[in-house]
Amino acid sequence: MNVKKMQRNDGFTLIELLIVVAIIGIIAAIAVPGLLRARLSGNEASAIGSVRTLASAQAAFAASCGGGGYATDLTALGTAPAGSVPFIPADLAGGSKAGYTFTVSNAASAQVMAQAATCNNAANSFTEFFADGAPTTPGTTGVRYFATNQTGLIKQSMAALTVANFDAATNLQ
Repeated sequence: MNVKKMQRNDGFTLIELLIVVAIIGIIAAIAVPGLLRARLSGNEASAIGSVRTLASAQAAFAASCGGGGYATDLTALGTAPAGSVPFIPADLAGGSKAGYTFTVSNAASAQVMAQAATCNNAANSFTEFFADGAPTTPGTTGVRYFATNQTGLIKQSMAALTVANFDAATNLQ
């Protein structure tokens, strides 16, 4: 009796596997730029929120701690008054958050109160402030720059914002 053995061809051929890998590569090439744009937009939205937080923190500092004057830097806003909480969260007090670097300065204004007289004894208070957020790696972590001052307006620009060019920048809607 002659019995033929049946051959089983289970599995995938090399060509089929290469086609699947190529399709996955094409899908990834299409998806990655969209994911990078989404991350960039998320970083910029976070930066806007952080600049808004800095403006609110400065208003709170002026009203409760600085005798009507504003803090000179992030350290002063990040230092809690006795028995209270800091004016800004710890992640923002570090100066860097979500792909942006933040700074606060006194905008070369007049001193209102000496450091020892402020409620947190962290820095002198001044009549004006300037706070900005700049992308840590321009073009990768963000493309827009954001800033605010004692007016509370948040402005945006495609170039670095300074005290000198703040008024010429575009208001954030």
